[in-house]
Amino acid sequence: MKKGLFRWLCIMLWIGGASVQAQELNFTVNLNYDQLFAQQKTDAQTMDQLKTYITDFLNNTRWTNDQFAPEERIKCKLNINLIRSVTQGSYEANAQLIITRPVYNSTYESVLFTYVDRLFNFTYLPNSPMFFNENNYTDELPFTLAYYAYIALALDYDSFSKQGGSPFIQRAFNLATLARNASTFQKAWNNTDTRNRYWLIENLMSQQFIPFREGLYAYHRQGLDTATETPGQTRKKVMEVLSTIKQVSQLRPGAIVINSFFDAKSEELYNMMKEAGPEERQQVYTLLSSMDPAKTELYRKLIQ
Repeated sequence: MKKGLFRWLCIMLWIGGASVQAQELNFTVNLNYDQLFAQQKTDAQTMDQLKTYITDFLNNTRWTNDQFAPEERIKCKLNINLIRSVTQGSYEANAQLIITRPVYNSTYESVLFTYVDRLFNFTYLPNSPMFFNENNYTDELPFTLAYYAYIALALDYDSFSKQGGSPFIQRAFNLATLARNASTFQKAWNNTDTRNRYWLIENLMSQQFIPFREGLYAYHRQGLDTATETPGQTRKKVMEVLSTIKQVSQLRPGAIVINSFFDAKSEELYNMMKEAGPEERQQVYTLLSSMDPAKTELYRKLIQ
């Protein structure tokens, strides 16, 4: 069976329609340049062109050979905050990637994953063409965007079938390897910053994180997708996933993939588990507060 076909079949069963070919990603791009504007004169037209370039590159590139109907496209947000421009066309920024996923038999969309890139630095000049070649490092901005595209595909496909995102993880890893050897923005791609792109893809490639990746499938396909029919069973499955993630986190404390997972899921987990019985709420509080201590006060509400 073709990689990704299971994902496609799942969604087609939900929408009950015939598929037509469409691109895979549906990115909303938000570009904030208030800080940049406060420091220096900023051409709004250039900013509009930059936003258009990013949106078109992500949404109009064909990333897979799988077929998607327009309503099947993977919803993502890319929030970019431009901080400064040291030289013309050279930008320092940070960015947040948010990937969402529909939940079966409901109108609810779950935040699948969120990642904060504190080193989203790049060069962009409106009248200078940029090129993307997956097999050879070209320009920083399209290379970074392609990396994000494959991360989004990988995690979405993982949530529909066990390790279904493996081909896209490999492609993101290949991009990161090329960039690490050729990019002028080395810090984003090397192993010096524990929250950068290097460590994100290192985690996803690591054999130690296979239980985490398979947990994404169990959490979403076997858990959330059954929530409207068997909420008790969903909570049980999610508890199993959290126990698995706990084992991974003990092997790799502070891993960016696990931190990003809880950044995406903390509110969802709280809302899901607050309906459980006292014993189950105590168990999940103990698990969550140990793995995600920054949000302990949220989780503490489960036992108050």
